[in-house]
Amino acid sequence: MEDAEIIDLYWQRDQRAIDETHGKYGGFLAGIAWNILRSHSDAEECVNDVWLAAWNSIPPNEPERLATYLGKLARNIAIDRVRANGAQKRCAEQYALSLDELAEVISDGGSPEQQVQHRELERAIGEFVRGLPELQRRVFLCRYWYLDSLAEIGERFGCSESKVKSMLHRTRGKLKHYLQKEELL
Repeated sequence: MEDAEIIDLYWQRDQRAIDETHGKYGGFLAGIAWNILRSHSDAEECVNDVWLAAWNSIPPNEPERLATYLGKLARNIAIDRVRANGAQKRCAEQYALSLDELAEVISDGGSPEQQVQHRELERAIGEFVRGLPELQRRVFLCRYWYLDSLAEIGERFGCSESKVKSMLHRTRGKLKHYLQKEELL
């Protein structure tokens, strides 16, 4: 079933929307949750929470890309679970390490002015990532969106951990330069 048809089922409040979404995206979402939580049972619960969140948010939202929308829900729910549970030490360390790597480039803000800047920063980072060569973009997203380890990324793309680490370091440098050019840093 096409994404537009699935979204229509949500708008009609038809229970088949959940079944169709699960059939099409269940494995994808479980993978995102697993990468963050490192627990099959927690990942399964996270995916179930995604179905509820999707049901409660569509409508009023009408996502352009259902996979991206659901992926973001899964990622946020899994990260919230890590924070709430104190989760498994290795997972929490992996999450913290990924964010520490980006900390030198971006920071989080709380005031209204900082929130506006944060939204502009999100837009600029998205634009930057879309402009990367395919391999760099995929490695960057695996690390900072899906929170894959360096070893997992190296294995996926057939290169050493040190090459992945170096590629990410160079990409973060380019991102920092790009954000400075955009006057966001």
